[in-house]
Amino acid sequence: MLNSTASTLSHFILEAYFHIGNFRYLYFLITALVYFVIIIANSSLIVVICMNRSLHEPMYLFLCSLFVNELYGSTGLFPFLLVQILSDIHTVSVPFCFLQIFCVYTYGSVEFLNLAVMSYDRYLAICYPLQYNTCMTSNHIAVFIIVIWLYSFVKFLITLSLNIRLPLCGNIINSLYCHNYLVVKLACSDTEVNNIYGLFGVVLTILVPLLPILFSYMKILKVCFSGSKQTRQKAVSTCTPHLVSLLNFSFGCCFEILQSRFNMTSVPSMLRIILSLYFLIIQPLLTPVMYGLQMSKIRQTCKHLFCYKMLTDHKDTV
Repeated sequence: MLNSTASTLSHFILEAYFHIGNFRYLYFLITALVYFVIIIANSSLIVVICMNRSLHEPMYLFLCSLFVNELYGSTGLFPFLLVQILSDIHTVSVPFCFLQIFCVYTYGSVEFLNLAVMSYDRYLAICYPLQYNTCMTSNHIAVFIIVIWLYSFVKFLITLSLNIRLPLCGNIINSLYCHNYLVVKLACSDTEVNNIYGLFGVVLTILVPLLPILFSYMKILKVCFSGSKQTRQKAVSTCTPHLVSLLNFSFGCCFEILQSRFNMTSVPSMLRIILSLYFLIIQPLLTPVMYGLQMSKIRQTCKHLFCYKMLTDHKDTV
């Protein structure tokens, strides 16, 4: 398929899949189980936050947006991955490939931006507790969440509009899922505009969220060192899950960039697969566990709802 535009290609071939024989059913069950856990864990916490009015606070509403994004990113990968595991021919249609690129990349952008806004929220709560409620009103929260999602969607719609017009000299992608950089590498024509906007997009995706994160934590550390023991404990209890989530996602993105942009043929294939999927699998699993266990209000609400359900079921049986 030489010198064809992306719009005239019928499919891409995913070269990273290897023959797994009868193990495909084991991999399918493991992948399905992981996806099931992600759906249950994130959906449960969304329901808990929505149902309990005491959790309708800025931090928990931003968490709700984060849990929705975990479901969004996982849905862009797991159903496709399950089909590919059971399939003998690892191909993907061009429209679906670009749709998956859009889902995966907007997921990453929303994740970083959401974590950036959450760090700013923690900065206000710890450094300016008396002014916190006047700064973080319901209108401000709604604006933050809308901007996070709209900004990410518009940014990557522009990326797709540039890439879909490229004439391609091949249709083989060395990955388990559709990857924007690998599709651009197949182009026959000059990709300078795509590369410039791609670099600009990386800056917008990483640097823009990174600045408020660094600013917020510098101010939080300053308050912790000069504040009371109670202030330090509050900062540690509220910032630990956020920091763990942020570091884990950052490492996952670094792994994915390394394995996609550099020659890693010397690395075992299974390790390359784990590195490429890390940020799309571990982050949606880790986020609900970290926040669900660490946030006392969420723990108490979950216990209350569980005990109430158990009590109701017991009365019904009696």
